[in-house]
Amino acid sequence: MLRTRVIPVLLLRGESLVKTVRFGRFSYVGDPCNTVRIFNELEVDELCVLDITATRERRSPNLALLADIANECFMPLSYGGGIRSLRQAETIFKIGFEKIIVNSAALERPEVVREVADHFGSQAVVVSIDVAKNLLGHAKVRSRSGTRNTHRDPIAWAREAERLGAGEILLTSIDREGTWSGFDIDLLRSVTEAVGIPVIAHGGGGQLLHLREAVRIGGASAVALGSMVVFQKQGMGVLVNFPHAQELEATLAR
Repeated sequence: MLRTRVIPVLLLRGESLVKTVRFGRFSYVGDPCNTVRIFNELEVDELCVLDITATRERRSPNLALLADIANECFMPLSYGGGIRSLRQAETIFKIGFEKIIVNSAALERPEVVREVADHFGSQAVVVSIDVAKNLLGHAKVRSRSGTRNTHRDPIAWAREAERLGAGEILLTSIDREGTWSGFDIDLLRSVTEAVGIPVIAHGGGGQLLHLREAVRIGGASAVALGSMVVFQKQGMGVLVNFPHAQELEATLAR
């Protein structure tokens, strides 16, 4: 197994999977359970599911759909979207997910990170940090699927998330997300150097070289992929895929 995890990220919108560009411009990908079955066959080591509208719509996670996904999935699962309490997290774990991902809730109610970490362990809590540059070029944390500027510094927030008990950080560059243009290495390196917990690079992966850069230059402990694993190529149609193990090993070998 690779020491560097490569994690497909599936975006839920309602009961369908979509892919976005810079958190907008939705493209339909397919049925969640069918997509999970394909990733089973491709022997993916880990899978991340994010409900990108749950928080904005002020609703709880779709437990029935998540149970269907968990029943189909053979690999470890993480889930984010609409989780605001320890009780909700506990339900997600009982369904069969190994980790919960919190974003807006961690910013608006930071104690939820501590509560889940104290109860289930830090390894079960991932804090998702979405970052976009403002008009002056300064990176700021955004919440609620990128629609709200918190005016917070991503480095300071990452350190606070670690102090609260997060076991990992999912760091997403909104400006790069869905663009195939490569990860924001400067942002990634600034966060990985500031914290002692693993950081998952997300947003911009378009070729294997980008994964190598995220790990070797950016210091990422894992890489999360969206467009690369649900489309044939940039600008082409849906094709659920995953790089061959030999390709990944050759690319990511330290």
